Amino acid sequence: MVNYPHQVRKISTPVKKQDKNPINFANRGMSFEAAINDSNHYYLARGIAVIHKKPTPIQIVKVDYPKRSRAKIIEAYFRQASTTDYSGVYKGHYIDFEAKETRQKTAMPMKNFHSHQIEHMDQVLAQGGICFVLLHFSTLKETYLLPASPLIAFYKIDQGSKSMPLSYIREHGYELKLGHFPSVPYLTIIDEKLIGGEPIEKHE
Repeated sequence: MVNYPHQVRKISTPVKKQDKNPINFANRGMSFEAAINDSNHYYLARGIAVIHKKPTPIQIVKVDYPKRSRAKIIEAYFRQASTTDYSGVYKGHYIDFEAKETRQKTAMPMKNFHSHQIEHMDQVLAQGGICFVLLHFSTLKETYLLPASPLIAFYKIDQGSKSMPLSYIREHGYELKLGHFPSVPYLTIIDEKLIGGEPIEKHE
């Protein structure tokens, strides 16, 4: 049984009114993945969306029983290649996405993506799901939501052997302005660009 998180972590003190620049996760010492998880907690606690990080499937090989009531996994292996990082439901839509981060300033290395992930995204789109990637350029402090279609198209050119230029991401994706409640407000882009309608997040 997978125990998904159900409590909202306490978030640091909101930015003061006199500060013009919003506090983002980098300022608060959070990793990109932690910031996305933090945002998902925010959405879940407010009944906005139910989106979780997918557990990695493993094959348990050896278990020790130091006590009758407890078991300790000693040896285990990845059972199968993982697909994407996150999935869930929002406004009746299936949401599926991957998150990648790089220190490079001009491109996102395509070696970060694997053929089975690209195939999975293609299958999600074929079923009418909303699929995308969140790309964070840590050095530039820029984050983009890139729909799966242009990602798949670029990957198929040379099977992911080259890096994806930032210019391509800017042309086909949407820049995400990071905040603090939630840290990575990606549902705003989904509302405005992928579903239509008014955004539901409000920065505090």
